[in-house]
Amino acid sequence: MSLTRGMLKGMGLTEEQVGAIIDAHAETVDGLKESLKAAKADADKLKSVQKELDDLKANAGDDYKAKYEKEHSDFETYKKTVATEKAESEKKSLYRDLLKEAGVDAKRLDAVLRVTDLEKIKVKDGKLEDADELTKAIKTDWADFIGKTETRGAEVTNPPGSAGTKMTREEIYRKDDRGRYVHDTEARQKALAEIYQSES
Repeated sequence: MSLTRGMLKGMGLTEEQVGAIIDAHAETVDGLKESLKAAKADADKLKSVQKELDDLKANAGDDYKAKYEKEHSDFETYKKTVATEKAESEKKSLYRDLLKEAGVDAKRLDAVLRVTDLEKIKVKDGKLEDADELTKAIKTDWADFIGKTETRGAEVTNPPGSAGTKMTREEIYRKDDRGRYVHDTEARQKALAEIYQSES
């Protein structure tokens, strides 16, 4: 049922009141028409956006899965690389320590490590497997790099007289060409003590 002037006059309203109500009603209807037009435009736009979204989902689903799988694969490869590098570093450190224990010259350690095939060496629970066998191999293969320790007695340049004979005072205080005593202080004192004992 529409709002008309006749209906409003029938209600006993004055001409001014009827005019005011009709104008207000017209503004309301115009506003509703504009709102309806905007809502229809938004609905059409929404349909368009929804279609784009559906298309994107359909096309990007496989791309997203492929991208995820590649990222996951790259990360697993990275983790393996880090683990391998850590294991190699530990193995190298343990083998370096074994080389030191076997007596390899500290200056030669890096050279030996560079030419050693560490792939054949195994580590278990933070220790080298078959460490005794490895040590034997090191001592055989790198014998030229292992220093030899010799034990020598103290050298006595000119020992005091031979057993059973005593030196004279002249022999005790004898000097070399450079004016140094031939016998050291201890040897001189010992020889002098022997002379004093024989004289007393």
